[in-house]
Amino acid sequence: MGACVIFSSFFMALGQIGDARFRRVMGLGILLALGLLAAVYAGFLVLIDSFAPGSLEIPFIGPSTGIDTLLGWGSLLLILGLSVFLMVPVASAFSGLFLEDIADAVEDRHYPGLPPVTPVRLGDSLVQSLNFLGLVISANALALVLYVFAGPFVPVVFWAVNGWLLGREYFTLVASRRLGREAAKALRQRHSGRIWLAGILMAAPLSVPLLNLVIPVLGVATFTHLVHRMMARG
Repeated sequence: MGACVIFSSFFMALGQIGDARFRRVMGLGILLALGLLAAVYAGFLVLIDSFAPGSLEIPFIGPSTGIDTLLGWGSLLLILGLSVFLMVPVASAFSGLFLEDIADAVEDRHYPGLPPVTPVRLGDSLVQSLNFLGLVISANALALVLYVFAGPFVPVVFWAVNGWLLGREYFTLVASRRLGREAAKALRQRHSGRIWLAGILMAAPLSVPLLNLVIPVLGVATFTHLVHRMMARG
């Protein structure tokens, strides 16, 4: 099982994008992402309104007004840039909230006749999400050091780090539905390289604004196919 199977799983997921359950979850996910960005932007505006001066005295020129307006527009551009990094925890939260809907839709179409899964307890799901969020923050904080030395390869470092994170998260969540958490971890360790490659396939579009809003749906669907193919191969 190599790259061809990963891309095949992705295109199978893409082919189901018109499914009613996919569209519903994509709508909810877009609202979740836009709500987070709006909240962060509103926080920036409050800080600017509180601390930015209304005018600034420039030597030899005199007072210059509209500083707060200029900072407000600048903060909007900053938020659009930060959206690339914010989409990683959004994608993680998304996978935990809407995993069952997407995985069920994939299994109903492509793997009919499967026995029902045991729902993950809310407490377990919450603990897992918090643990993963901490891992995302820690790994990306470490990556900031690498970005300083990466130069033009910053996107490659971003994709590599977050590809590993997202591959780990998506695969474990999807596989745990059918195998239980311990067996899912064992299967993930046996296929770690392929899972990382599939995670990079998900992480790369997260750096493209607007396109990154649909990637969490395709990520869960892609890993659902991968899990079933890996299970079929033992």
